[in-house]
Amino acid sequence: MAEINPSKTIVVSYDMYTEYEGVKELVEQATEEHPFQFTTGLGFTFEAFEEKFKTLKEGDTFNFTLTKDETNGDRRDDLVFDVDKNIFCVNGKFDDKQIYPGNVIPLMNADGQRMNGLVVDVKEEAVTIDLNHPYAGMNLVFEGKVISMHDATKEEIQALINIITGQGGCSCGCDSCGGGCDGCGDHDGGCDCGHCH
Repeated sequence: MAEINPSKTIVVSYDMYTEYEGVKELVEQATEEHPFQFTTGLGFTFEAFEEKFKTLKEGDTFNFTLTKDETNGDRRDDLVFDVDKNIFCVNGKFDDKQIYPGNVIPLMNADGQRMNGLVVDVKEEAVTIDLNHPYAGMNLVFEGKVISMHDATKEEIQALINIITGQGGCSCGCDSCGGGCDGCGDHDGGCDCGHCH
């Protein structure tokens, strides 16, 4: 079997599980009707994820685990912090329709970098935000099948360039992105899939 070069487009169906302290939980599915598509070598999926397909071919099944160090790393306490509640006011009124515990909201840092944050708590004067990836600190288990594998076309490469330059679309092809994946993070601006960063 030939090794995958950086311009392969791979389409897979899978069940993805998180694994933490011996507990395995199904968190995402890509069915054959709505599969996950990615192009290798372009930085849109974890390198360790792509590596698992180097010896596979169309029609093969797979079952592998990526460690937290190969994906989203450990949870970091410094990524959980309080933000002044006034930042979330619209026309002088706190936006309680969007800012409530458990909701994921789009944020931007001082450098203009977009990210997603989980609202942990709403206090009297502050909102506690968690910027850790939802799967940080967890291993990810993938069980699935390779639906197709081919050399990437010029059109597929161009679509990825459009994503990189902010001209729209989603690189990962999973339905959870809603077509607006910006490096992936959540359904408001990306996706929760474990292989996009």
